Amino acid sequence: MTKREFILLLRENPVVAAVKSAQGLEKCTESECGIIFILYGSLSDIGTIVEKVKAAGKTAIVHIDLIEGLDGSPAAVRYIREHTGADGIISTRAQVVKYAREAGLLTVQRFFLIDSMALETVKRHMEQKTADIIEILPGVMPKVVKKLAQFTREPIIAGGLIADKEDIIQVIQAGAAGISSTAEETWFL
Repeated sequence: MTKREFILLLRENPVVAAVKSAQGLEKCTESECGIIFILYGSLSDIGTIVEKVKAAGKTAIVHIDLIEGLDGSPAAVRYIREHTGADGIISTRAQVVKYAREAGLLTVQRFFLIDSMALETVKRHMEQKTADIIEILPGVMPKVVKKLAQFTREPIIAGGLIADKEDIIQVIQAGAAGISSTAEETWFL
């Protein structure tokens, strides 16, 4: 999966299903979402989870920080690449994102925007082009999304606390390329 292919999928459907359970996985495979963020699993079952996403014809992005039994090492990134078939990873850790890019995986760096200092950290990372895609949480901040979109050409995904069509429209209009949500009802809008 290339960055360009990812962006094209977001243009087709800007809603990314973020799944945190087997039940959510089953439901998201029935949705029109082309991209699935996998937010659960363990070393022993992540390959099977990714396989189900891929069998549904969807792009699988694994939140490596949330997979039980994996750490932030280059070996963990290699494991995801070589043993799961995932298209990419999500991480809050810049070093893990760097390892994943070097391994040829699509990279999403997740940032929690809690104050203006965190916003400056995101800008620094954007300048360094450490990740293919930036995900910011919480996503229900159209003014912040607009500032970041004006600062970079990198795709921004807004996630967290997005619960309805109005939230989605506001952040897309502010400049986000897409949204990620665990709210299953948003997967079918």
